[in-house]
Amino acid sequence: MTVTDTPTRTGAALQLRGLRRSFGSAVALDGLDLDVAPGELLALLGPSGCGKTTALRVLAGFERPDEGQVLLDGEDIVPVPANRRDTAMVFQSYSLFPHLTAADNVAFGLRMRKVRAAERRARAAELLELVGLAGHGDRFPHQLSGGQQQRVALARALALRPRLLLLDEPLSALDARVRVTLREEIRRLQLELGITTVFVTHDQEEALSMADRVAVMNGGRLEQCATPTELYERPATDFVAGFIGTMNRVPGRAVGDGLVEVLGARLPVEVLGARLPVEGPGGTGDVRVLLRPEALEVTAGGSARVTGTSFHGPTSRLRIILPDGTDVKADVPTHAAAGLTPGTDVSVRPQQRPVLLVSSAPTGGAA
Repeated sequence: MTVTDTPTRTGAALQLRGLRRSFGSAVALDGLDLDVAPGELLALLGPSGCGKTTALRVLAGFERPDEGQVLLDGEDIVPVPANRRDTAMVFQSYSLFPHLTAADNVAFGLRMRKVRAAERRARAAELLELVGLAGHGDRFPHQLSGGQQQRVALARALALRPRLLLLDEPLSALDARVRVTLREEIRRLQLELGITTVFVTHDQEEALSMADRVAVMNGGRLEQCATPTELYERPATDFVAGFIGTMNRVPGRAVGDGLVEVLGARLPVEVLGARLPVEGPGGTGDVRVLLRPEALEVTAGGSARVTGTSFHGPTSRLRIILPDGTDVKADVPTHAAAGLTPGTDVSVRPQQRPVLLVSSAPTGGAA
């Protein structure tokens, strides 16, 4: 049976229940609860020190939690040694054996499990073809590019048909063009094989473009776990609102009846189950209004001023100082930005759509 003939698997169900892990006085995981559906690709995303790598190491068996359970298809695997878990991990640093060929690296785990030589060779060849390296089996790691080495590492992880695939920032050592190509390949393989995958990254673009859902962590806790679209458009906490993408915080005033006045416009307030510290629909008071750069419309002439521009292909980002001193960012079509050079006086208005609020905080700019 070839790799592509392998019956489609639904993947394993994974649950993290009350995981806690401390290193001295430093708390890495603070009661982490998380569910991963069978066959899902879940990204763990957050700032340095948020606990995402510790969580992955607990899943792999390299760290033992102080408390909590890791349930794989209902079985708690915390007591199971790393080498006996039905999991596989791909590391940032490739971790290939330099004295082994690509094929022998892929087949290494099979050799440790006493699989016959002929079957090992066939399996390695199939997997190298699957990851786009057919004909490279006799090359040593130093004869391969970084992207090719990471493909070998991925093939090696898949060789044992694990129920759970763990990816520890596997693309961070690669250049930008190779990263884009390889993340598309990883996603294609993950979907094709139906394997449950947990992917740690510090790169928001990778997380939002690859994952079915993204778990945003902060201080060892889960801030929000949702689809990329929901995270971006409906952040559940102030931290997520500022961490995912770019968010402007503009002073406004809640005027009651679920409306807020901001930048000369009156807009409806979107209340997310009181998850953000939002003034209630019937409340009033000073607030910060959360506005994405693409939600601001900029026209020449007015009391705001452009202070900088940056080119982003079809769009350009303008940095603008509002009359009250608030610094905001606005994304406009590049052709429209040609006349909005630094020093140009402009008007800034929000698009007519619901907005999120954060109550009574000092005015800031873009996060």
